[in-house]
Amino acid sequence: MPIYEYQCSACGKEFEYLVFKSSQVPDCPACQSQKITKLMSASTFFSKSKSGLTQSSSAAASSCSGCAATSCTSCTL
Repeated sequence: MPIYEYQCSACGKEFEYLVFKSSQVPDCPACQSQKITKLMSASTFFSKSKSGLTQSSSAAASSCSGCAATSCTSCTL
């Protein structure tokens, strides 16, 4: 059961949502809008190698130097 990150197009709120097999697209928890976009999470940019985690070039080019988030409070780099 993955947790996806979303952003509301109506109010700009970013939120996470735990997705089950039968889950529908969530409404924004702030304004209940259904106009949301799934975001690319920071964990998507990492891949497992024999020597450990490696960062892809897409993440390195990000304005947050390691993630696609608008806030670096959750960055691990």
